Amino acid sequence: MDLVSVIIPYFKKRNFVKEALISVINQSYKNLEVLIIYDDTNLNDFEFLQKLVKLDNRIKIIKNEKKLGAGVSRNIGIERSNGNYIAFLDADDTWSPDKLKSQISFMKQNKYKISHTSYYIIDDKKKIIGQRKARNLLSINDVLKSCDIGLSTVVLEKKIIVSNKIRFPKLVTKEDFVFWLMLFKKNYKFYGLDKYLTNWTDLKNSLSSSTVQKLVDGFRVYNRYMSFNVFKSLYYLLCLSLNYIKKK
Repeated sequence: MDLVSVIIPYFKKRNFVKEALISVINQSYKNLEVLIIYDDTNLNDFEFLQKLVKLDNRIKIIKNEKKLGAGVSRNIGIERSNGNYIAFLDADDTWSPDKLKSQISFMKQNKYKISHTSYYIIDDKKKIIGQRKARNLLSINDVLKSCDIGLSTVVLEKKIIVSNKIRFPKLVTKEDFVFWLMLFKKNYKFYGLDKYLTNWTDLKNSLSSSTVQKLVDGFRVYNRYMSFNVFKSLYYLLCLSLNYIKKK
């Protein structure tokens, strides 16, 4: 049974992280390690997390010396991981008990390098307010104008990001979108497991919910990382934004 490294960046998610961790340690797939990347100079929550580590000896905490952001924290997790597979989880999201077992089996049976699953969108009261269906994404054109890949649903082989030196950029939002695009640029495909195995929490006051920040970072995705000119970047940003509004 291959080792799976679960990478969880942490910044001020005290009200959610315990449930996220319990959803990991209760996985039917047992051969895993959990790397929490503590990304906060304030140590109030650090002591709280140290107590949670006692829940399971597979949980480890890595403390950043300064705040680096979620993307860079995930990079640190990747570098410190020991698994053959990497699974990403945000500290306010949760998994169903068979999430990893189903996904690893799906990947091995079909010899897939990357997979993602369908997921529910829930609010901070745990009410389901939406859902996204996983589908096979076979080229970069499948995601340029609309991307529903849930970060906390993704599992991939570690060797493909190490050998290609792919890392998350230092963006406030959209860092995962850039990461996916870099993988597509290397001709990797995202295969969708259509099972609702993840709950993604939509927090209205979170960084990922800031409309202005999303627009700024969205433009950077196309202009800086895809090397599109200003007009082409604005066109794709408009398409991305309109498609997002349609799904609301």
